[in-house]
Amino acid sequence: MIRLEGVRFAYPGGPDVVDAHDLEVRPGLTLLLGPNGAGKSTLLRLIAGVERPREGRISIGGHDLWDAEVAARQPIAYVPEQPELTPYATIEEIVRLVCRLRRVSEDEAAVAIERVGLTGHASRSIRQLSQGQRRRAVLAAAWVGQPSVLLLDEPLEAMDRAMRDEVIEWIRESVTQGRGAIVASHDFDDLAEMAAAALSVRAGAATMHVLPDDAAARGGLLDSLARGA
Repeated sequence: MIRLEGVRFAYPGGPDVVDAHDLEVRPGLTLLLGPNGAGKSTLLRLIAGVERPREGRISIGGHDLWDAEVAARQPIAYVPEQPELTPYATIEEIVRLVCRLRRVSEDEAAVAIERVGLTGHASRSIRQLSQGQRRRAVLAAAWVGQPSVLLLDEPLEAMDRAMRDEVIEWIRESVTQGRGAIVASHDFDDLAEMAAAALSVRAGAATMHVLPDDAAARGGLLDSLARGA
């Protein structure tokens, strides 16, 4: 589903912050783990097409992310840790645009906005929202249609219990239906049981891990990878 070949990335004037030689991410839930500053968010930005690798190739569903952009990006729903949305558009305008891009009825916009509890704010611009409301607006856009590739960076952070449950159920439903999700989270206890694999990042180097079936062994491995061990 997602393949990275010889991918290297560095910010201008700096050392490599991501080094992913040969990775394949299959359908199901893959937990993205590692200590702060290891390169997890940058790796997600690369897979989402926000950043372009200095070297290498990234493909989504067999389509090169930069040579066949429309086909590669169409199935992606990317939820960054910091909500990055145009500041002047309203929530409704943004979500309706996503409806058009995903070729679904614009009626889905109102449903998605209601699902995140922002119906009363739909006509507000993003700059008029609190940080928490902006995160919900990004989720509303991600919930439009049925994207087959979920890229989620700390999706449970600063969410109340009800919204956490909504996000977890969305992930569970997606992977149960054969779609794929890469989730970076320090708070992975509610996700560990359904995870199919783990992708660890340590000092920029990305490595895929098969998870054991035994719950205790699985928890121990995930905790070790999250710590960067």
